[in-house]
Amino acid sequence: MNLTIETFIGKKYAIYLPKKIVKFLNLKEGDKVILKIIDGKIVIEPIYDPIWLAIYGKKFAKISPEEGERISLEEQRKYIENIA
Repeated sequence: MNLTIETFIGKKYAIYLPKKIVKFLNLKEGDKVILKIIDGKIVIEPIYDPIWLAIYGKKFAKISPEEGERISLEEQRKYIENIA
């Protein structure tokens, strides 16, 4: 979905995000964003909390519980070997 809303630059060059955009992106006060300039345009990208991403984000990998357990045991074994 594309959304275009006009806003303004305030004191100390602050950009105020309209409520509609904040709700659309599921942002709240204190969230972090990345600002980019692409082809002379400002692009604002939200940095979502890892837990939020795990629950609501796009899924791109899938492993079975058995595979997760196997990987966990391998990593624990490596960790223990490095301590000894």
